Amino acid sequence: MRNMVKYTTASVAVAMMIGIAGCGSPNSSNGGAGLDEKQQLLVWAWEPTVSKAKQGFEKEHPNIDVKIVNAGSSNDEYSALSNAIEAGSGAPDLVQLDFNAVPQFAISGDLEELSQYGFDSKMLSEYTKGAQSGVHINNGIYGVPIGGGPMALFYNKEVFDKAGVTEAPKTWDEYYEAAKKIHALSPDMYIAAESGSDAGIALSLIWQAGGQPFTVDGENITIDLKNDQGVKRYESLWQKLIDTKTIGWSDDWFRGLGNGKIASVATGGWMPITLQQSSSEASGKFRVAPLPGWSEDDTTSAENGGGSLSVVKGSKHAQAAYEFAKYVGYGPGEKILTSNGIVPDLTKTLESSEYQDQKKDYFGGQQVNKVLAESASNVKTDFQFLPYQVYGGSIYPDYMSKAFTGENTIAEQMAAWQAQLVKYGNGQGYRVTAK
Repeated sequence: MRNMVKYTTASVAVAMMIGIAGCGSPNSSNGGAGLDEKQQLLVWAWEPTVSKAKQGFEKEHPNIDVKIVNAGSSNDEYSALSNAIEAGSGAPDLVQLDFNAVPQFAISGDLEELSQYGFDSKMLSEYTKGAQSGVHINNGIYGVPIGGGPMALFYNKEVFDKAGVTEAPKTWDEYYEAAKKIHALSPDMYIAAESGSDAGIALSLIWQAGGQPFTVDGENITIDLKNDQGVKRYESLWQKLIDTKTIGWSDDWFRGLGNGKIASVATGGWMPITLQQSSSEASGKFRVAPLPGWSEDDTTSAENGGGSLSVVKGSKHAQAAYEFAKYVGYGPGEKILTSNGIVPDLTKTLESSEYQDQKKDYFGGQQVNKVLAESASNVKTDFQFLPYQVYGGSIYPDYMSKAFTGENTIAEQMAAWQAQLVKYGNGQGYRVTAK
């Protein structure tokens, strides 16, 4: 991966772009095609509902042909995007990014700042605080939010009831006790499955635990994966689950969720549609509850997943790309996404009775969206990601898988991961220190 552009450079670039936008017409800074010109727009997006918004947009803009390509999800797409940008050809006009990836591509100068195309702070203020923080980097806006990932506990009530756990755990201590009871039902039954393969889940749980392992101040970065309170809480809980063998792993994760061998998952609000599509045999058995807290009155939540459509720097169709992103995440397309299971980022939709009062058959008729909306309102927004978080996530399994197989402890592997993150960051021109 190429060297990253430092924060100071990105800040200057943002200031220049905002200034240009204030004294010129949209797209005057890059000479892109206007909306009335015949053009084809290339969009990379793995979320299939984005394609469902295409028809309405093209009807409004008959000169614009939108071509949507699935270039892989998350890290696969990010690698392809980095390679295309590095090669100077093959990059899309518009790209779907998880919120944790937006900073890396924004800071490296690979995304267009959107205020020059019309996406201003007033529009951004209509989104949840989690979505705002996901695209607002160095005082610039680098994406139109298209869906959130407020976390919740998705659990198999039938299995929990059999284990004598008649209510969803309200604290992580209760969750641990439930894990022991569920595993006592059968040696191959677990409250959760975890292999140390997903940095996103770990960081989201650390976030919810009050953690702040990454502190970014311009070129100066501090990494604390050893002593941070949230990291310590995460390590304590999951190490106990590993040591007592009350969590496991299945090569066929969705089958395990479907047949009750895996009784719950703590993850983002995109999970309902995934369960319905991939674990249909568990229909009627699952319920949704707020994440367990670290005390009886702790309602803190975090984001896992969620993201934006971002305009790639130098696109010859930047204005059209922005207009499609706005259509999907702010205009008529937003309802299309929401009706297909995406958690809305626009607060007016999230708080509406039309959204919250929906009953989900898969979840026994529960009004699941009320839980997700409450979670979104309880997300802490001061969590920071590294400006090279994509790289950090890509190497995470190399370190943490050893902890979940019992070869080393989570604390030992967090320390090893931290050492590599510090080394890499310093090699990219940042000043990175470890606590």
